[in-house]
Amino acid sequence: MSVPVLRNRQARQLFLNQHLLASRPSGSGKGADLKSVIDDLGFVQVDSVNTFARAHDLILWSRRQQYRPKALQHLLARDRQVFEHWTHDASVIPIESFAHWRLRFQRDAARMENRWRDGRRGDFMTKIDGVLRRIADHGHCTSGQVGEDEERGSGGWWDWHPSKTALEYLWRSGQVSVVRRDGFTKVYDLTERVIPPEHLNRRHTTEDTIDWCCTAALDRLGFATSGELMAFWDHLTPAEAKAWCATALAEGRIIEVDVEGGDGKLRRSFARPDIMDREIPVPVPRARILSPFDPALRDRKRAERLFCFHYRIEIFVPEAKRKYGYYVFPVIEGDQLIGRIDMKRENGVLAVRAFWPEKGVRMGSGRVRALQTELERAAAFGGCEGVQYAVGWLSGAG
Repeated sequence: MSVPVLRNRQARQLFLNQHLLASRPSGSGKGADLKSVIDDLGFVQVDSVNTFARAHDLILWSRRQQYRPKALQHLLARDRQVFEHWTHDASVIPIESFAHWRLRFQRDAARMENRWRDGRRGDFMTKIDGVLRRIADHGHCTSGQVGEDEERGSGGWWDWHPSKTALEYLWRSGQVSVVRRDGFTKVYDLTERVIPPEHLNRRHTTEDTIDWCCTAALDRLGFATSGELMAFWDHLTPAEAKAWCATALAEGRIIEVDVEGGDGKLRRSFARPDIMDREIPVPVPRARILSPFDPALRDRKRAERLFCFHYRIEIFVPEAKRKYGYYVFPVIEGDQLIGRIDMKRENGVLAVRAFWPEKGVRMGSGRVRALQTELERAAAFGGCEGVQYAVGWLSGAG
């Protein structure tokens, strides 16, 4: 029996539709509408870099341009519709997923107990009870409010004092939860005070969680290898993901497909049995500015295979060696990643330094105007008075 082939344009359009980048970014961007976006994506990565807007805010704005940052804080701190924890990085996650994080809690606790017994953090396990007692007796706290009598290092994760490490351990192992953020500082409380009882008290077997992880990842990716399913939530081992694929394939819950990359090469993947029969919407032809941490770009290798778009963040690259800039934003139009833009909030305006189109992308007057319109929207979202363009900002488009 031949394996069906998902052609590159179909694959791109399906992938973007799964990531809510095919339709217009309309909707209220708050309450139930915002929660539905996070449900559909599975999680939204949280990041502190704020040259224009923080990653989580830009991810949500790209899909709901009426969104404003307070709406996410309301979902987390007031409505308890999401919780904050770890996927491949710190993320905001639908509250319905909490019970499946218990496997992650167990595995993270074991990893930390084995790996964090070094240097300044070496005695952090002796601080666990004290930190828990402090929160139980005095209420929520930040990492700066524990271990006041301990020597403080530089603040980097490698130099945490023992009580700060203990608090991180308690969060990663599920014993405390993020109740809110003050600015970008996490505020913690006992998990039983944060997570609603119907989610706090639910339990799943390891097998159920493995099945949920793989099924939920596949439904959000559209098609995937076992490695991509494993990496989506970052809960599972390679062996667990491979075993799930083998079982689901034998049971007819998934099929094999060959997915065509942007270079024409085929990659064997798994998908739902109806993959070839779906009506896939053509993405609307508008320019959108994406976060470097957008879910559609998180897996850099996958994005490069599908869109022939090579992207790396150059924050840690010395300035003289950067090809583009400190923090450059990808730009998508329809089903094509058309380039990247260097911009930042500066002196009350959105300062645009340069735009680099991808090879073969022509920057005619219509496309330039569409990009400028999106930049004007972005400026309004970022609280800027307007857009200021550097001389020659389009020189790379020549």
